Amino acid sequence: MKQENVEVPYPHYRCPSCGKDLPPEEARITVTCSAHQAPDRLQFTVREAVLPADRRAIEEICDKALGETEVDTFASTFDVLKGTNLIADVDGELGGLLSMAVRRGELVLVLLSVYPDHQGQGVGSALLRAAITFAQERGLPSVRVAVSNDDIPLIHFYQRHGFVIDEIVVGLLADNLGEAVPGFSGIPVRDEIRFRRPVCSA
Repeated sequence: MKQENVEVPYPHYRCPSCGKDLPPEEARITVTCSAHQAPDRLQFTVREAVLPADRRAIEEICDKALGETEVDTFASTFDVLKGTNLIADVDGELGGLLSMAVRRGELVLVLLSVYPDHQGQGVGSALLRAAITFAQERGLPSVRVAVSNDDIPLIHFYQRHGFVIDEIVVGLLADNLGEAVPGFSGIPVRDEIRFRRPVCSA
C-alpha cells in the first residue's frame, strides 16, 4: 500500500488513457490498431553526446532509469559515461539516450532510455537508426542487445526493428539479483534474452 511522503519508483512509462506515470511493475500491455497510435509530432534531433552539459544530463537519465551509470549486460559491466552515447535533443534538453560500445567486433547497445514524456513519438526508433548507421560507418557487421525476459515493450521494439533472438541465458538475472524480482507488469525477472541484427538489414 502506498503511503504519503514515500517516494515512488521512477516512472518509466505513462498511461495513454489517463496520463498517470507508471513504474515498470504497474504498467500493463494494451493491444490497439495502428489507427489509434499517436502520430509522431515531437521535434527533436539525434546527435552524439559531446557537449559539457551532456554528461550531467546522461547521469540524470541513468540515475532515474537505473540508479547508476553502470549496466550489466552480456556478462560484462559497461559504464555509460565511458561509452559512446547518442542523445535525442528536444529543445536543448535530453529526451532520450542510447549508449553503446564496441565489443568483440560488434556494436553492443548498452542502454536505451526515453523519458515518458517523449515515448511513442519515434525517439527510440531514431536513436536506434543512428546506432545502426554508426555501426555501418565503422564496418561492424552486426548490432547486439540484451533484454530482460520481463521487458515486453523492448522485446517488441527490437524485433520490430529487425533484431532476432540469438541466445537466451536462462536464470542469469535471477542469479545476479539473488532472486526473481518483479519486473514489467509484475513478470519475474529471470533470463537475459540476447538479440542480434545485421547492419545491412532494412
